[in-house]
Amino acid sequence: MKVVIQRVSRATVTVQSETIGSIKEGLLVFFAVHAKDTEEMIPKMAEKISNLRIFEDMEGKLNHSVIDTKGEILVVSQFTLYGDCSKGNRPSFIEAAAPAIAEQHYEK
Repeated sequence: MKVVIQRVSRATVTVQSETIGSIKEGLLVFFAVHAKDTEEMIPKMAEKISNLRIFEDMEGKLNHSVIDTKGEILVVSQFTLYGDCSKGNRPSFIEAAAPAIAEQHYEK
């Protein structure tokens, strides 16, 4: 699994002019599943994301997690994180999990 995490003051996902997800302050997580990833990896990844100390405390130090700040998390499926552009100009997504498997992991 691969994630890109961004702290946000707000985030919204819109598809064809319809908002399908939105949060206030918290984490925007772009989530990709590798073809060899297993379901057993999901709890560890979720715990790691939830407990990352990347929010400032009263002294400006990064000591708080999204749990501590009572923030929200918006997860966006993004198989393109496994894009391989090392050969030619057309990315290969062969390392990304098949859509049905990736969707199962994403939903968990």
